[in-house]
Amino acid sequence: MNTDFLKGVIVPIITPIDENELIDEKALRRQVDYVIEGGVLGILAFGSNGEFYMIEEDEMKRGLEIMVDQAAGRVPVYFGIGAISTKKCIRLARMASENGAKGVSVLQPMFLKPNETELFTHFKAIADAVPSTPVLLYNNPGRVGYTMSANLVDKLAHEVDNIVGMKDTSGDITQTSEFIRRTRDVDFKVFGGKDTLLYASMCHGAVGGVCTAANFMPELITDVYNKFVAGDLKGSLEAQFKLNPVRLSMDGASFPVAAKDMANLRGNAIGLPYKPSLATPEGPVLDKIKAEMTTAGLL
Repeated sequence: MNTDFLKGVIVPIITPIDENELIDEKALRRQVDYVIEGGVLGILAFGSNGEFYMIEEDEMKRGLEIMVDQAAGRVPVYFGIGAISTKKCIRLARMASENGAKGVSVLQPMFLKPNETELFTHFKAIADAVPSTPVLLYNNPGRVGYTMSANLVDKLAHEVDNIVGMKDTSGDITQTSEFIRRTRDVDFKVFGGKDTLLYASMCHGAVGGVCTAANFMPELITDVYNKFVAGDLKGSLEAQFKLNPVRLSMDGASFPVAAKDMANLRGNAIGLPYKPSLATPEGPVLDKIKAEMTTAGLL
C-alpha cells in the first residue's frame, strides 16, 4: 500500500454550522479553500476540533462529500472516527471509504477502558472491513482517559497491513518517540498531535502533524514543517516559537470553541460551535487570545 502521501500538516478542519446546527456548505467550502491555500497537505474531516461527537451520520456523509468535492484532489481528505462500538466504527469506515476519503483516523473508544486484547481486536476489525483504505490510529489520552501503549501500536503496525500510521496527541514526546522507534521498520507514519510540539515531533522522526492551528493560522504552522523538511532547522524552531504563544492562548477557553473563535477573529466567518458550547465571551481569556494573535501578526 502506497503511503507516500501521508506527510505534512493535516488540519482537523472545523465544522461550520448554521442556526439549525446543520453544516453550512458555503462556509465549509470556503474553509477547505482557505486551509489548502494556506499550505496544508491534508484535511481531516470530523476530528476532535471538527466536533465529531455532535454530528449525526447522515450529516457526516454530506460533509465528507462536500469536502472531497471542494478539495478536488488538491490534497487528500481523511475521515475521523470517534465512535465507541466496533460495529459503528466499521459502518463509518465503510461509508468514508465509499465516499472519497483517502484514509480513516480511528480514536480509541471513550468512556470504556478496554484492555489491550480488546483494543487490538477493535482496531483490527475496523481495518479488516476496509482493507484497501489506509487506517491511522488516533491516540488522545487527554480526552478518552487512557493511552495506547507502545506494545499495542507495535503489534497493530506489524500485524495489520492497512494500519499504516497514527496521530499521537499524548503530549509526551518520549511516548511519541517510542511509537516511531518501534514501528520504523514497517514504514509506519507517525504524526504529532500537539501543535506546540510539531518541531520536536519531527526531530524524532514524525512525518508531520495534525494541527488545529492550521484552521486559523495555516501560514504559521506550515512554516514550521516547510522549513524543517528544507533543512532549515533554526528557522523551523523560530517558526515554532512564534506560533506557540498563540496556540497556548487557546487553553484558557473551553474546548473546542477557541478554534472557531480565532477563525472568526481572522474574518473567516465560521460561526458558532455546537451547543452546549458557546463562543468565548469578552473578558480576560478573549483579550489574551487577541493579544497573542496581534503579536504574531495575525490581526
